[in-house]
Amino acid sequence: MSEKLQVQATVPERKEGDKIVQPKVGPFTIDVVTGASAAELIQMFGDEAVKSNAESNWVVTLQSNMRAGMKKGESQAALQARLGGAKMGVAARGVVVDPKQAFLTMFATASPEEKKKLLAELQGAK
Repeated sequence: MSEKLQVQATVPERKEGDKIVQPKVGPFTIDVVTGASAAELIQMFGDEAVKSNAESNWVVTLQSNMRAGMKKGESQAALQARLGGAKMGVAARGVVVDPKQAFLTMFATASPEEKKKLLAELQGAK
């Protein structure tokens, strides 16, 4: 049995220099008809549409996990190992970061000035 789905959207505020500009309209809410189950969604919209939408959403989730790992210095091989067996709809385990590898990655991508600061920090550490 189909059901009603309410979808709300707002236009986010934006910065113009030092000034924050608020949206001029919204938030707005619309009602759409959706299926009560995946089977009903397939019946309503077709297998290809449901599959395409599910995979699109999964890609966004995987990209978010990848970006989080990349920010923490995780290598492509580590990302593949951690996310290569991911299952749609199942939360991925947290990022396990090798601190030495994370530092080396950060150092390799740093500007010459940042590298000097990092080296000075290391030399001052005991």
